[in-house]
Amino acid sequence: MSNSQFLSTHRTWEDWCGMALGVAIALSPWFPTEQGHEYAGANPNAVIINTVAVGALVFGVAQLQYIALQRWEEVAAILLGLWLIASPYFLGYSGEGMLRFIHTCLGGVVVLLATLQLWQDWDLSDPEMAQHGH
Repeated sequence: MSNSQFLSTHRTWEDWCGMALGVAIALSPWFPTEQGHEYAGANPNAVIINTVAVGALVFGVAQLQYIALQRWEEVAAILLGLWLIASPYFLGYSGEGMLRFIHTCLGGVVVLLATLQLWQDWDLSDPEMAQHGH
């Protein structure tokens, strides 16, 4: 199999990676770090609720892609990844380096994966998208 065909077809393992990213995002406030997580003026409850909600939504969208693939799911995943990247600045924990770094990295991976999936599915018809995973 050539690499171009490997990247041009939406595979179910990509959906599983999306689900794993959702779990990792939801658990990220509790990742062990050397300094721990200090939220530098932000409300810790708001940060945790936001992170768990984004993680659950990323997981849910990836699960929907696995079950019944549609383009809006990929666009939603891109928006969720961008929100995760922007969250430290809107919620006020951008000064806390490690959690900001984790959320930027995870959000970037979500955006890249969803963009790849959207590119792979761009020219597919609705019946072809319905065959995903079957």
